[in-house]
This record gives sequence, C-alpha cells and structure tokens, in this order.
Amino acid sequence: MKVKVEVTFRMGGVSYRGHRWEDDVLVFEFERLGDAFIQVLSKRVVEDEVEREPAKVLVELRTKEGGKIFGTVERNGAYYAEEP
Repeated sequence: MKVKVEVTFRMGGVSYRGHRWEDDVLVFEFERLGDAFIQVLSKRVVEDEVEREPAKVLVELRTKEGGKIFGTVERNGAYYAEEP
C-alpha cells in the first residue's frame, strides 16, 4: 500500500531520507544538516510503498542540533504534519 505524507517545515534545506518501522508505527525520516537555511515555509510531499497499514505515522527531522519527532493528522487518506 502507498502512504502519502505532506509536511510543512519552518526552513528550507530539508531532504527526505526514507522511512522505518517502530513496531506498528511508521516513521518518515527527514534531515536538515547544513549551516544556513532560508527562513521560509517549505512543503515536502512524499509517497512511499509500505508492506502494511500503520497504526500511527510520525515525522522525524534530524538537524545538527539534534532532532525532533512530531505527529501527523490523517485526512482523506493522506497524513499531514507541521514542524513545531
């Protein structure tokens, strides 16, 4: 099955790295590791093929300062999230 995630980030320079499973939770992995980024809202849409339906979908953003994990909201078969 395909899972679509649309994430709005607070800064540019974000790249998609893939997804992983943590039990029945699907985590979409993004990364922003440079030193300077444009300060505008940046939207990324990712659609990946997965082997089963997730109980929950999370977004992980790795940065030089560490990282953050945030949840998604499901609407019309897609998952939406905003960087806190």
